[in-house]
Amino acid sequence: MGLQAVIDWFLPKEDHFFTFLERQATLAEECATALLRFRDTNVTAEEVREAVQVIEHTADGVLYEMEDALARTFVTPLDREDLHLLATEMDDIIDMMNHAARVCVLYGVERPTAPMVSLMETLEKCSSALESAMPELRKRRYPKLIEHSRTLRALEKEGDTVFRAAVSDLFHDDAVEAKVLLREKEVLDALEDAIDRFDRVAHTLRNLAVKHG
Repeated sequence: MGLQAVIDWFLPKEDHFFTFLERQATLAEECATALLRFRDTNVTAEEVREAVQVIEHTADGVLYEMEDALARTFVTPLDREDLHLLATEMDDIIDMMNHAARVCVLYGVERPTAPMVSLMETLEKCSSALESAMPELRKRRYPKLIEHSRTLRALEKEGDTVFRAAVSDLFHDDAVEAKVLLREKEVLDALEDAIDRFDRVAHTLRNLAVKHG
């Protein structure tokens, strides 16, 4: 038995921190799924915003619970700074998806463009990968965690490619009115920002895997 395993055996099992993180990952997946419903012709931007807002409020509650538990717990299964960083980064993902939904309503987007749908689909893939990755942290399966972090980073790069191509097309198309360009660019920015937050989480997961593996 290795030294870390001996230490883990003697320390109290505060597994509820992993439960908080896994719950956040599940809420991120629910949020991305709710956002992706905008591609359905019978779903309005207002309906999407309302659904995403409910999930975002629930996620805030999970973060507050975890912060309270961190403040009350002397011994944590991972460094409390690492736990808090990961929790806040996942909360940021949900906040940014909520922001994207609000922007769609604010700028009067009646139907998402093909690039918008593509970025929403990437968000759904990222959130699904994150939900699969998070239980590996509880199990201390660090090689698996690194694999999932690579998947997230690859998806983020795919999103970047779609985003850059979409913005380039907007600015090179003389037929696009200024108001339309501004509206579509703002939505694309919001969706791309949400995808970027997954890359930050991937970086944190990889660092945790290297630190504890």
